[in-house]
Amino acid sequence: MIPWLTLPSLSALRAFSVFAETGSVTAAGRRLNVSHAAVSQQIRALEAHFSVPLVDRTPRGLVLTGEGRRLAAALDAGFGEIARAIEELGGQTAGRPLMVTTTPSFAAGWLMPRLADFRTRHPDIDLVIDASSEARRIGPGDADLAIRYGRGEWPGLDAELLVPSPIVVVAAPALIGDRRIESVADVADLPWMQELGTNEATELLERFGIARATAGMTSLPGNLMADAARDGQGVAFTARAFVAADIAAGRLIPLFESGDNDGYFLVTRPGPQRPSVRAFIAWARRQARTRPDEARQNFAPT
Repeated sequence: MIPWLTLPSLSALRAFSVFAETGSVTAAGRRLNVSHAAVSQQIRALEAHFSVPLVDRTPRGLVLTGEGRRLAAALDAGFGEIARAIEELGGQTAGRPLMVTTTPSFAAGWLMPRLADFRTRHPDIDLVIDASSEARRIGPGDADLAIRYGRGEWPGLDAELLVPSPIVVVAAPALIGDRRIESVADVADLPWMQELGTNEATELLERFGIARATAGMTSLPGNLMADAARDGQGVAFTARAFVAADIAAGRLIPLFESGDNDGYFLVTRPGPQRPSVRAFIAWARRQARTRPDEARQNFAPT
């Protein structure tokens, strides 16, 4: 037998697949219920088996090489097909609750106020709402669909723009006072806040050559961040959709805003979807269209 065709251990392949998905050996270890050192060992075992580097070891962590990305894509497709086949053979698909994963901000600010309408229209569909800043796996045995913020660029997944909403940096008038603001550096000495599980505000500061906010960075759930921003506790980096009413009322001042291509996307696996998934997607589309006046107010440019 040709050595290259000798398969490595399934546990090593699974550990590498989860690492590629999460981008962190620590997160992969938590999902697999093993130590991060065990995940690192499995990755090294795969590299030894194939005699090629699958990750680059940088000061900031492990980054997939070209070979690593190729293997990750193949494993993602393979494990997905295996899970789908097992689910279909076991007859578990029809009665399984519909799992929707999204951020705490979107769940609290957009989804939950509308969810009673879905329950009225589809009382036969059981729901699981997973509000988490961590990007969950989408596919058989995991989340059926996600509502994620970005520009629709998630390799191997289908994405459809649901709610357009640029990112905005805001602060309470009392916090800003009469200071003149022309760049991010003009507010770098203030406390900053970003949603738990993200690092967008930190990256924004770094792009302007600012290593960190002088008064510190606080990471917290998005719904709490909006409250803290209104109270003048810091500069907040958030989706405009969640602070549009505060901006209109003068409770928050928009300081900087991203481009128009950002927003919340419906994200699913390619291929046929369960009837409950199709029903939720159709309902979400209707909800996003039903209040055009509100949408124009919420997403008007500064």
